[in-house]
Amino acid sequence: MANSPQAKKRARQNEKNRKHNASLRSMARTYMKKVDAKIESGNYEEAQAAFKTCQPIIDRMVNKGIFTKNKVARQKSRMVARIKGMQSA
Repeated sequence: MANSPQAKKRARQNEKNRKHNASLRSMARTYMKKVDAKIESGNYEEAQAAFKTCQPIIDRMVNKGIFTKNKVARQKSRMVARIKGMQSA
């Protein structure tokens, strides 16, 4: 356990930041799930709109350090590929 005042403050800050980051991570995952749901429903326009809503949010999470750049790039790439696959089918 933290003994010095500085260590106690740092522990408080870490806990506050952990909760805040968990909230942001959860929000971003929810938007990604919404895109997946629209893709599964088979409606191209709704899937496209959901992706356009999701994209800036998950990009913002990269800047905040919630997700890594490569992870988000991979997820966006897969979402776009699935949406494009809907259009041709």
